[in-house]
Amino acid sequence: MVPELSLSVQYATPVPELPRWRLRRWVLQAVSGVHKDETEAGMPDRFRAVSLTIRLVDADEGRRLNHEFRQKDYATNVLTFEYGIDPDGMAGGDIVLCVPVLHSEAATQKKTVLAHAAHLTVHGVLHALGYDHIDPEDATDMEALETAILAEMGIADPYQDDPDLHPGR
Repeated sequence: MVPELSLSVQYATPVPELPRWRLRRWVLQAVSGVHKDETEAGMPDRFRAVSLTIRLVDADEGRRLNHEFRQKDYATNVLTFEYGIDPDGMAGGDIVLCVPVLHSEAATQKKTVLAHAAHLTVHGVLHALGYDHIDPEDATDMEALETAILAEMGIADPYQDDPDLHPGR
């Protein structure tokens, strides 16, 4: 059974192309994709529910948060704060999307804003659910899962033209 989802969306900057319903659809797709992937791998259910907050920010807030939490003095595309799984089986996390970086990267990478936003959202959800890309093998696994989830949504492989592309760096 796919975990229950509680999602809060905070708009610190206006983003009319990313309404709550669209973000929720992408988050549900990512949570379902993780559940499917782990079930097919024979893994036991790690969590029964997911509670996430997505915050859409401007470049100043994105830079401040990246500096405060990662000691990097620039606005990054996505930051994820994973809170683990509580004793009741609730996985939690916060995902911060920096809207100006999202728009800039989409233009540079010749992708639609919606396709890139979907990718960054899925990427953030995977981090919130414990996935990472620090180790090369973990990066390969995470990228394969991202690509599969995005394909289910009709979005092309974001790593196809640039295998060194990694959100959040």
